[in-house]
Amino acid sequence: MDKKKITNMEVKKKNRNDVFRYLCKNAMVSNPDISYALKLSLPTTTQITKELIKNGLVEEKGELESTGGRRAKALAVSDDAGKAVGLDITKNHISLVLTQLTGEILKADRLFLPYAPEDSYYQEVSRRLEHFLQKCGCKGKDVLGMGISFPGIIDLEGKMIADSHILGVRSLPFSSISRFFDWPCHFMNDANAGAYAEGIQSESMERFFYLSLSNTVGGAVYSNGRLEQGKNFRCGEVGHMTIVPDGKSCYCGKYGCMDAYCSAKRLSDGKLEDFFWRLRKGEREAAGLWDEYTSYLAIAVNNIHMVLDCDIVLGGYVGSCMGEYIRDVQDKVSKRNTFAEGGSFVRSCSHKTGAAALGASLKIIELFIEQV
Repeated sequence: MDKKKITNMEVKKKNRNDVFRYLCKNAMVSNPDISYALKLSLPTTTQITKELIKNGLVEEKGELESTGGRRAKALAVSDDAGKAVGLDITKNHISLVLTQLTGEILKADRLFLPYAPEDSYYQEVSRRLEHFLQKCGCKGKDVLGMGISFPGIIDLEGKMIADSHILGVRSLPFSSISRFFDWPCHFMNDANAGAYAEGIQSESMERFFYLSLSNTVGGAVYSNGRLEQGKNFRCGEVGHMTIVPDGKSCYCGKYGCMDAYCSAKRLSDGKLEDFFWRLRKGEREAAGLWDEYTSYLAIAVNNIHMVLDCDIVLGGYVGSCMGEYIRDVQDKVSKRNTFAEGGSFVRSCSHKTGAAALGASLKIIELFIEQV
């Protein structure tokens, strides 16, 4: 009897989560729309949306156009239901994003702020975040939580930044960072956050590998709505796989790592947009550098695909900027690929700016939905 009662409660909770998630992903819908999409009975759907309206999470917004019968009430997530903050920390910058529960970006910003493992750094981040929210007209009580993206190994069990070579941080407890902010904080690896932004808003549930090509190289496996973490939370750390035995030195202290050949810094120490402008202008030096870069990138991409047999999404600074030059990578991968696939499984990312910060904020939204 108790077991059946628990099971029924779990089913009700899942249905409520699913209905609210559907509302978050769709602008305005009706109860019949939700019922049909989620394969729930109309009475069950109606009861759930009534509860969500009562709790201030959903509101009626007029009526939808008639399809021949009585016009259905239009339902949407309330603008006052809450917002999520995303923060991406890199060596020299922070990126901030504020999103609605629908995933809509209300405001995003990128600020120069060199990292320092000191209280004063996080105090400054907190100050700038407060100013950012003020510009958005967002009050602290409206924020549900904060997602924080870090370049490094995030130990979710140990609740710490286990290792970040690029920031010079080891065994940094989450609590030593979250104490500077007024909301619950959730920590993510930067590549995982970028992959999450790419996957969670997609209609496709297919597995893919997200290759983050920024000033460091990272990766993440996204599958069926979830990130694969790995035994030691290092799943996808392709930046430190060897692509040239005893090759160029990497910041990790080893030689021949992918990061040494495929980070964004291989193309430019300044703005990456300037490099691609020179490439479009036909500058010989830029063309030669791009040819060398994509040759090494094709080796790595093909190797990843041979192991995982899934699409490869190129993200980070390079993936965001390459535009039509994705074809150069696809062609080189196609020549290396053993099977008759071409390079169609390689594509550039959908989110071109602030993907890690966005992904971190979207994770906060999903955690909230799971508790509705």
